[in-house]
Amino acid sequence: MSSSLYNKIWKDTQEKLTDILTHEPNPNTQKPEKDRAVAFQSLATFYIKYIQIFRNLEKCYDQIFHPQKRRLLKCLLDSVIGRILEVKKEMVKLELSEYHYFDDILIDLKLTPNEVEIPIPKYFVNENLRALREREHFLDHLLSSANADDGESEDILMTTDQAILLIQRHERARQGRIRAKFMREIRRQEEMEKNKKEDRKRYTSSEAALILQKLWRGYMCRKKVHEMRKEELIWLGMVPANLHHITEKSNIVKLADRVDAVRRVTQNIYEQEYQQALIQVKEKIRETEGPDIRETMQDQIRQWFIECRDATGKFPDYPEEDEGGSAIIFKEKTPEDLERELKEKEESSQKSKGKKSGKGNKKTSPKKNNKQKKKGEEEPEGFKFSPSVFLGEIHEECHNYQALWMNRDESDNFEQHHDEEIIKEEKRIEVETEIRIQVDELLRQELRNLKIAIDKERVGRAKKKKAKKGKKSKKGRRKREKDLTPDRTLISLFEELVLSGIIKKVEKYSMNEYYGEYSYLGTTLRQANIEPQPSLSDVRRLVTEYAILPLGSQTVHEKAPFIKSLLLAGPHGTGKRTLVNIICTETGANLFDLSAENIVNKYPGKDGLRMLIHLVFKVGRLLQPSVILINDCEKMFQKKLPKTDSTDPKRLKKELPKAMKILTPADRVLLIGCSSSPFNADIRPFCRLYQKIILIPRPDYASRNIAKFYTTDKFKKSYLQIILVK
Repeated sequence: MSSSLYNKIWKDTQEKLTDILTHEPNPNTQKPEKDRAVAFQSLATFYIKYIQIFRNLEKCYDQIFHPQKRRLLKCLLDSVIGRILEVKKEMVKLELSEYHYFDDILIDLKLTPNEVEIPIPKYFVNENLRALREREHFLDHLLSSANADDGESEDILMTTDQAILLIQRHERARQGRIRAKFMREIRRQEEMEKNKKEDRKRYTSSEAALILQKLWRGYMCRKKVHEMRKEELIWLGMVPANLHHITEKSNIVKLADRVDAVRRVTQNIYEQEYQQALIQVKEKIRETEGPDIRETMQDQIRQWFIECRDATGKFPDYPEEDEGGSAIIFKEKTPEDLERELKEKEESSQKSKGKKSGKGNKKTSPKKNNKQKKKGEEEPEGFKFSPSVFLGEIHEECHNYQALWMNRDESDNFEQHHDEEIIKEEKRIEVETEIRIQVDELLRQELRNLKIAIDKERVGRAKKKKAKKGKKSKKGRRKREKDLTPDRTLISLFEELVLSGIIKKVEKYSMNEYYGEYSYLGTTLRQANIEPQPSLSDVRRLVTEYAILPLGSQTVHEKAPFIKSLLLAGPHGTGKRTLVNIICTETGANLFDLSAENIVNKYPGKDGLRMLIHLVFKVGRLLQPSVILINDCEKMFQKKLPKTDSTDPKRLKKELPKAMKILTPADRVLLIGCSSSPFNADIRPFCRLYQKIILIPRPDYASRNIAKFYTTDKFKKSYLQIILVK
């Protein structure tokens, strides 16, 4: 597709986004909604519309050339992702369930489930592709060198217990086959003896021909009906025309993929040109316009000195750097206003100093408490939208689009290179800021000399004010952690974890390979007070929302609802480990395996365990995004363990929760636990460690039916084969 088409898609999407923003309720003025069903309908409608906008913006950001447009698109894309996660949190709070069904809303909006599927932005991996490839090559090099040193060409695939279970299964299967063969022989002998006793009916040639014709015609009719049914399903779009289309792409699809790849290469070329233009334009402005800007600033500030002295009888105080310097002088204010503001600041600072001493002695009066209680009682019950962090950013980005690109004439920019005029406007502000700092230093000294010479003031050397330590926000506060490896490099720490088997190589899977059908009767069953079983499509959506989208974007992770741990609970063979690999593949995350069977006999003792946790979290934060995996995590909090279990799964019970408290929204580190029997664990500490629990059930009929069409040789070891057998 052409650039003009993507620009049109962006324009249409902006119009839809503006329409949604007009319908977004104001948390301060909205009336509480008492009907839960109506409130959920409102939330779900916003949720679906934001997903549609997200899909269009992701498509535009992936294919648009223009580097300046792409920057605006990325900010808007991250804000929309954050808003989707906020609405999701509201839906969970309202329904008290992680799974939501809005098939009735899709019917009203005339949408298909595929149109509201949450896409995974390609820029999560594409923008860090070079670093990811270098890290992968380094990991392969370390693993190959370790195997060469140990003289082992293959890794240990299973433990002793797993090997014993495998041998037992094969032995039982062998005995079963022998038993079945023996029974077949007995039945065959019985039939032969029975036929000997009874006289077999003898058929004529015409009767035998009729029997053969009957059986053949029945076979041909069944085959013809099967082909007709298959053609009908293909025509309805319920079955892919080519059942092996995953491995065999059509020429049209191959051409489209090739065009997309070429456009991404062009994006990189245009981005390099843009970065060079930023440096060149800034230097040009500094050389050509810098001297004039400097002289103009000096004249304006000196004029301000004179005007202030004429109005107040003395020279003003020069604004400090932390207050903005001379920039606050030229905000269209008179000298009297500026003098009044400076006096008010001095008075407020003196009052604040006086209040600090008596602040701790004040106690809240009972009258105020009674008033607060009355206010709380007067507040009507019902659902209200919580204040949003991302709505303000979306409004700002929409305003920037309307100001810059909505009506911009780009007839002379057919190839969509960067716009130099926009660069000049941005760099001119940067140059002015840099020059203003230099001018402030010069004129601050000049003002000091004027005060000494004319106002006869004694002015000492200006001492730099110590910057006030701002209060640390609770959300971003991190407990002090002692660095156990201050003298070691990141590469050496990474190498140690790889060689000890903690960092694992990720198996490449994408979310498109985790097949599952949509649940079409969810709303109907809930209206009948029946809780529907979640489908694999719902699992795919939850994993995308809680793991992939926050891990992939730093902006989203810092501002969206903070989730630092996730539990995947489901029977054996439902694809829990596959989902972990998908999360790492789609976000480019490192995989740290802290499963009990993987860390047994590694880093022994309390000091060794403390060092292991320190290494994992230090490297994980420095090389974020990172995923920490624990298989069979319920054993960590299980009361009674089998005596034959020598892996010591309770080893991390105390240290891991402590380490998780260190994580802040700035750290893209996610703990994922996999469990096939979470009910065996002690519920309270187990649920305290894992914030979100995703149930992965066995596939329903629709998911099983669609899975068999996508099963190819590539997935013989994947969850698809396992669930089809079970």
